[in-house]
This record gives sequence, structure tokens and C-alpha cells, in this order.
Amino acid sequence: MRREAVLRQIAGIGPFIEGTLVKVPRKDCRHVAHRLTYKVDRKTHAVYVPLERVKDVETWTKTYKRLKGLIRAVTKASLGELRNHVRSRKASRGAGKASGR
Repeated sequence: MRREAVLRQIAGIGPFIEGTLVKVPRKDCRHVAHRLTYKVDRKTHAVYVPLERVKDVETWTKTYKRLKGLIRAVTKASLGELRNHVRSRKASRGAGKASGR
């Protein structure tokens, strides 16, 4: 995939959030609570997610995972472009030396 196409997809990304939505069984009843877990300085933190926001948070975490994949695609394309640039510079320098002899 071309870098520009991926960048256009990134521009269209909506709200996102880093973390994992987990279900926590409650001891006092049959219901489950939801928490968003995330890391800060290698320490896990958790935030309560109200039932009416669970769908939103699910969508946001999925969007974040998609965004990470798109960022990796841009990085791969950019690294390829950088490597090609370096190769072409080396090749042009080598061609210049050969014609100078």
C-alpha cells in the first residue's frame, strides 16, 4: 500500500483510546463491570467504564489497533523509500567514479 493512501486513511480515523476493555465479574450479583486497562511507565492502570459507554470504548480500542497497523504501514513504506534513496545515491556516486576514469 502506498504511503499517501495510508496517510489518507489515518486522517479519517475517529476517536481512539489505547488500552484493553476487560470484563470484571462482580461478587454481589450476576452482572459484570467493565474496565479499561492501560499502561503508564510499565504499570497497569484501570478506569471504570459505565455500561452505557462500553460500546464506545470497544470501538475506540479497535480504532486504536487499526491506527497502530496503519502507522506500521507508513513506517514500512517510509523505510523502503529511505533505503531506495540511499541505494540510488550510492549507485549514482559509483557511476560518477567509473566515468571519471
